[in-house]
Amino acid sequence: MTNSLKQRIQDDMKAAMRAKEKEKLATIRLILSAVKQIEVDERVDVDDVRLIAILNKMVKQRVDSIEQFTSGGRDDLVAGEQAQLDIIKTYLPEPLSDNEVDDIIKQAISDAGAESAKDMGKVMGLVKAKVDGRADLKAVSAKVKDLLAG
Repeated sequence: MTNSLKQRIQDDMKAAMRAKEKEKLATIRLILSAVKQIEVDERVDVDDVRLIAILNKMVKQRVDSIEQFTSGGRDDLVAGEQAQLDIIKTYLPEPLSDNEVDDIIKQAISDAGAESAKDMGKVMGLVKAKVDGRADLKAVSAKVKDLLAG
């Protein structure tokens, strides 16, 4: 097997220790802690697909925290969350462009033979497999709904 994402994160942790990059090291430890928690709780080895799901969840948590801290006037906390968010995002695959997402949706509608909003589940099943971790599923879902309604 080629170098897994988990291995890359562990290697980056060692490099951050050597370079004394405290912020990066703390964030990487958070990531590995979340992975370890799942591995222990579910008695599984976390693969890259599952790790990307964990990272996406962590990104969503940071984005939510940033919004709350910003509205609460806590700019000191926003900076810390933003730093963590930037580090976590480095381990995620490159996001898809709007055009790439549109092409995937159109292909899925065609493949599913979808004709109306009642086919949304079939279409989202096909789309989700291709865009998960690389596009905002809420936005994708809204696009699918618009295309099926129109």
